[in-house]
Amino acid sequence: MIKIKDKRVLIKKGDITQEDSDAIVNPANDTLQHGGGAAAAIVKSGGIEIQIDSDKLIRNIGLLPTGKAVITYGHNLQAKFIIHTVGPKMGEGNEENKLKKSVLNALNLAESYNLKSISIPAISSGIFGFPKERCAEILLEVSVQFLSRNDVGLKTIVMCNHDEETYNIFLEKEKYYL
Repeated sequence: MIKIKDKRVLIKKGDITQEDSDAIVNPANDTLQHGGGAAAAIVKSGGIEIQIDSDKLIRNIGLLPTGKAVITYGHNLQAKFIIHTVGPKMGEGNEENKLKKSVLNALNLAESYNLKSISIPAISSGIFGFPKERCAEILLEVSVQFLSRNDVGLKTIVMCNHDEETYNIFLEKEKYYL
């Protein structure tokens, strides 16, 4: 656990759909079609209403650009909200800055809803091909910087990953903040 004043970043191995944080982050695609990976698991656990909400949102705003974040209800999940953010695909250019923007926009959205906790998986490190080690470094760096701000009410950021490899990478990177 990384402590920042009265705030913390936790590294956890688990199923993000079972998290009881105020919000979970969905590493989404630009159409919010939840057909695979974490997105599919979120809809399977939280209900088809999540896809229906996402479809309505896309009809209203158009495609969700890389780095942006939007929020929908969690429906049958323990989390009240889902923050959807599109991370970068490797090879599209400027991936590190885009990933930083994705994480920061998700955290800012949580803050704007006065949420106290959020659970985030390793955005872009699955089918989008972003290197897991660099992903962990960026997510931890952005999270620690965010929680270090005095004007932030968010108290807990959980880095929640289901596979042993990613979990261990985050644990290794956590040591730099202890």
